[in-house]
Amino acid sequence: MSIILQSTVGGFSAQFIRKLPLVEQAMREHGLEPSEFVISKDYAGTATIPLMGPFFYSYSVFFGEESFTVTEPNDMVFLDYFLKRVLAVDEPELPRRPGLMARLFGWMSQAV
Repeated sequence: MSIILQSTVGGFSAQFIRKLPLVEQAMREHGLEPSEFVISKDYAGTATIPLMGPFFYSYSVFFGEESFTVTEPNDMVFLDYFLKRVLAVDEPELPRRPGLMARLFGWMSQAV
């Protein structure tokens, strides 16, 4: 099964629908089941110029007990962002450099 799509603004673009199976395949390769995901598309706000719709959309992704929402100008920008999050699942966390205060206190605590 594939990702469940919901929209209150007329659906997703044809290009998005064509690329979605590639994203679902990448999800399977990274141990994620696409049928557990729901993507919802809504307007991100009200129109700022009369007779024109909003310029951004709000995309909410639900999976299990988790969810996140991003605001993007179109479906393809969102799909690229979503794919990067899927691929980032396997990337190891890089060690973080100590913050400025930690480095300062470490420097000050050294014996003279």
